[in-house]
Amino acid sequence: MDFHLSDEQRLLKDSVDRLIDDHYGDFARRRAYAQEPFGYSARLWATFADLGLLGLPFAEDAGGSGGGPVETMIVMEALGRVAFAHVERQARYDLHDVAATARRNAHGWVLDGEKGLVLHGDSATHLLVSARTGGASRAADGLSLFLLDAGADGVSRRGYATQDGMRAAEVSLVRVHAAEEALVGPLGDAAPLIDAAVDATLAALCAEAVGAMAAVQALTVDYLKQRKQFGAAIGSFQVLQHRAVDMLIAVEQARSMALYAAMMADDPDPQARRVAIASAKVQVNRSARLVGQEAIQLHGGIGMTMEYKAGHYSKRLAMIETLFGDTEHHLRTVARAM
Repeated sequence: MDFHLSDEQRLLKDSVDRLIDDHYGDFARRRAYAQEPFGYSARLWATFADLGLLGLPFAEDAGGSGGGPVETMIVMEALGRVAFAHVERQARYDLHDVAATARRNAHGWVLDGEKGLVLHGDSATHLLVSARTGGASRAADGLSLFLLDAGADGVSRRGYATQDGMRAAEVSLVRVHAAEEALVGPLGDAAPLIDAAVDATLAALCAEAVGAMAAVQALTVDYLKQRKQFGAAIGSFQVLQHRAVDMLIAVEQARSMALYAAMMADDPDPQARRVAIASAKVQVNRSARLVGQEAIQLHGGIGMTMEYKAGHYSKRLAMIETLFGDTEHHLRTVARAM
């Protein structure tokens, strides 16, 4: 595998890095964005759209930029974010455990069910909803996808802030009527699409986690150089130097696996792709746990305050650790394949 970036990819990385530094370099700005009605800056989101970042992974004939998983990794490492309403309370991390139903009627479809932890689902204008149109419970066959207007009759949303300062929603569907063309993709055969989308999302989350880990590791090292105790910078104490090195090693281990995940994200073999992505998530989760906890410990009390960056990075890493499967879940995936 060639892990070197092309000239175009390096240009993309430089552009996105500058964009993030300009708009998020000041921590007070980031906190202000989180206090806006939707939990993010609508103006900046429009800027991302104008720059083509939101369409990066999609084909040009679909209105996208024709980028691949590496381009997505570049943006997510720098940036870190239609809502996907798929997760259900009883499913845990089983992607095929869908209880929501879609039934045909004379005018199209009627959907019923409950969806949880729909990221930014309270501000999305449309919801991409998975529902069972056939097959047994937890079966891969019989799953379909529907694009619904979030304001349609029968759709209710309860938005809330997540621990990392973002937004999510619980979505309830009660006799929601949708036209025939609301069906997205093949009827009853959406499981491969869902699996591929989640694998791509996991690869992107791995890249985002690396960006957050690298930032908090650098922040911690800088703090060790400035904070003084017993008349000397605490970074001069050997035991703290060793812990800082452990953080750096964890970041680089995660970076390597995030690159591997990006390279495998569009592998045509779903089994090979799933094992590779699961392996990457295991390492990224472990690194995220170590780096986040060490950042808090080495900063001391200030690391826990809402006014300081370290705590926010650590909370985001903790959130990523459980999104679309915790460490134990992905370890089981790898173990079954072996």
